[in-house]
Amino acid sequence: MSLSAVITDRIGEEVQRLSPLSGGCIGDVFRAELASGDSVVVKSGDAGSGLDLEGYMLLYLRENSSLPVPDVLYADETLLIMSHLPAGGGLGASAESHAADLVAALHDVTAQQYGLERDTVIGGLHQPNPLSPSWVSFFRDHRLLFMAREAVSAGRLPGRVMHRIDQFAARLDGWIGEPRQPSLIHGDMWTGNVLTYGGRISGFVDPAIYYADPEIELAFTTMFGTFGDVFFGRYRELRPMKPGFFEERRDIYNLYPLLVHVRLFGGHYVSGVERTLSKFGC
Repeated sequence: MSLSAVITDRIGEEVQRLSPLSGGCIGDVFRAELASGDSVVVKSGDAGSGLDLEGYMLLYLRENSSLPVPDVLYADETLLIMSHLPAGGGLGASAESHAADLVAALHDVTAQQYGLERDTVIGGLHQPNPLSPSWVSFFRDHRLLFMAREAVSAGRLPGRVMHRIDQFAARLDGWIGEPRQPSLIHGDMWTGNVLTYGGRISGFVDPAIYYADPEIELAFTTMFGTFGDVFFGRYRELRPMKPGFFEERRDIYNLYPLLVHVRLFGGHYVSGVERTLSKFGC
């Protein structure tokens, strides 16, 4: 059965045209134009793609926050069908300010423990979320050490760097502490996952959700220059930020996405990890 026929079968509307879209770390992404005149976005992957988890995360954000995300029309392990969100234009000042309002509201959604009710994925990689009362131990064990060991197993992180990460992890509580409470985060907030239209944010896609210190989200937005001064200025008006974030904790929290990229790609991302470890004397 063709992909168009599968989509028609799953949502009950005939597909007239399929057009490939850019992006999609997992599988292929298409825009499907329907006989009704509407369009949907379709992700198609192989067995084990985890698209059912992506659907779950979008539904979780829809039901538990006000963050704009696509509606999930159908989801299984190999197929995800979502509403099409308008997109066009860059992240200008008005969009950054709007993003700060949305992200601050997301971070106001709290829970009793860090982690989530089930494991999720980030960039197609397994992301464990065992519920934990301690942020420091959760970040150490289920983010830094877990992803570093995954990268070693994949042959992309040298053992000598793993040894330095072990040393760093043993001293982690000297640099980060326990936040006031766990906050819901999108988890993968880089530019490609933030859609804009008409100078506003139209939606966020490809989440990797869990409850965390919201600073790990803020740190990741700086890793590839997603948001800048306008965003942070507005965010601070809504949610105070503790001193030392830009000086120290941003680099600590960005070790996790760096290790994700090491696991996926290796190469110069290993040097980025080593630079951060050197900054903290490890």
